[in-house]
Amino acid sequence: MPLALLALAVGAFGIGTTEFVMMGLLPDVADDLHISIPTAGHLVSAYALGVVIGAPLLAAVTARMSRRTVLIGLMAVFVAGNALSAFAPGYDSLLAARFLSGLPHGAFFGVGAVVATGMVAPERKARSVSLMFLGLTVANVAGVPVATLMGQHMGWRATFLGVSAIGLAAIAALALLVPRDHTHATAAGLRHELAALKSLPVWLALGTTVAGFGALFAAYSYVTPMLTDSAGFAPASVTLLLALFGVGATAGNLLGGRLADHAMRGTLFGGLAALGVVLALFPVLMRAEWSAALGVALLGMAAFVTGSPLQLMVMEKAAAAPSLASSANQAAFNLANAGGAWIGGLALAAGFGATSPALAGALLAVLGLGVAGVAYAVDRRRAGVPTGRLVASHVPEQQEQVHR
Repeated sequence: MPLALLALAVGAFGIGTTEFVMMGLLPDVADDLHISIPTAGHLVSAYALGVVIGAPLLAAVTARMSRRTVLIGLMAVFVAGNALSAFAPGYDSLLAARFLSGLPHGAFFGVGAVVATGMVAPERKARSVSLMFLGLTVANVAGVPVATLMGQHMGWRATFLGVSAIGLAAIAALALLVPRDHTHATAAGLRHELAALKSLPVWLALGTTVAGFGALFAAYSYVTPMLTDSAGFAPASVTLLLALFGVGATAGNLLGGRLADHAMRGTLFGGLAALGVVLALFPVLMRAEWSAALGVALLGMAAFVTGSPLQLMVMEKAAAAPSLASSANQAAFNLANAGGAWIGGLALAAGFGATSPALAGALLAVLGLGVAGVAYAVDRRRAGVPTGRLVASHVPEQQEQVHR
């Protein structure tokens, strides 16, 4: 695997750290800015809104630029957003800075996935994407806990300065390691890029992402009360358990990348099925501390097995605009985050118990399986192949165009 993937992973590590660290810093930010915890929670929403808006927009308007230049520019915006967060004088300015920090998130992963797959042999594409995502999952193991401790002992502003330093390191790595001869985008206009997203298979792939990762976030958003109220863990133990989730996510991400290179559809179906089973078992797993810890790790593993195949599938279905489609998939991830958390909250508000969000997530995983099944049937019908079995090879985009 090329060293350029390391540069992409460093950028992903910084992005993953700044995305999730705010959850742990909310009380400190609220106290310092004299706002309520729910009001401080809008800082999380502002970042997610930036991702959803910035992902397709920035990918589209930079379609004719060198991808290496785009990646460095996106990381520069990331550094600026986090630096402005560190020096924000009040809540409104911090809200704007968090929105700015989120703008490059989706486009970086989207363009980065195109660069990663363009530097390796076809049989290693999913693995290259998983290595880029490795930075995101490792951020949950090391970056977020360390950044949270930094914020608690040195002030939350120090955390964002630290994340800015990671971004600067990523810029240096991108400039040194990403080769120029692998980074030129096609000279397609904005209208042509957007037209590539009109395909039904693209929207089915995006729908699978929303449902599949919505299943994860329906449960993960409320994992702390599950661990404390149902499993009996002390609140101080939750940080360590969340790091265990990151370990499972890292293992699942690497496993998914390796398996998807052999059978992309099979890996996707297997991962969604495993996610549904783990979530359905959560009420049982949360009855004891040891099984709850196991359940958290399995949740991370099952969910992130599907990350690489979902990203690769969206890119293949929109081969004429892979950067835009790949970035749109990152927007879908964040819609899954918001939608899953909302659905899990409905289950809690209805009084179904602390583990009810996991059962709601299991239903979303089943929905994701259904959407993936429809996408598979559509692909095989367009390719003129019977839908009786899952195949390891991918249907070439050129063949799909013929059947359209």
